[in-house]
Amino acid sequence: MLDALARSRARRIFVLASFPTAAALRMSGLMIRSGLIYVLGFGSLLAGAEPVLADCVDVPAPGVYWRRCVQDGQDLRGVDLTGATLRDASFKRADLSDANLTEADARRAKFISTVLQNARLDDANLVRADLTNADLAGASLAGADLNGARLFRADLSRADLTGARLANTDFLHAVLAGATWIDGKTICSEDSVGQCHRSSSSRDLSEAEPSG
Repeated sequence: MLDALARSRARRIFVLASFPTAAALRMSGLMIRSGLIYVLGFGSLLAGAEPVLADCVDVPAPGVYWRRCVQDGQDLRGVDLTGATLRDASFKRADLSDANLTEADARRAKFISTVLQNARLDDANLVRADLTNADLAGASLAGADLNGARLFRADLSRADLTGARLANTDFLHAVLAGATWIDGKTICSEDSVGQCHRSSSSRDLSEAEPSG
């Protein structure tokens, strides 16, 4: 009789031990949820290597990350934005006179009515950038990628376009007086509007067209 009672108690202890307690179940659920959050977060990082949001209040500096930032009307004269990420950013009516944008990534950026006098944009990526009515007088765009860029009514007088890429670039009504053309030799005549005509001071004998 005693042996039977002992065996019955042993079976109950075994059955109870086989099932997790409520606390254990809660802990397991927490661990599963934490694991899912970790996996989803890690997946998000893998999906996009770049930061989700730019810090648009960062001071202008080489390499600054200003993607999609709005800097309309800002006084940015003489700033150094060498190698900066300016993709899809907006600089409408901003003053970037004498600024350095060498090797900046400014794809699809908006420089509408922006002052860029004597600015340096050498080797900058300006693919599909909008420079409508921008003042680029005396600016250097040597080696810049202006494929698909819009330069409608832009002032490029005395600008340097040596080695610039100009496939499908819109120069409609753009002023090119005294600009150095992509061959580095042709100087556009004073009446060059919309396309570059060789001036008497050019070092070659051909008329340059804005088709690149």
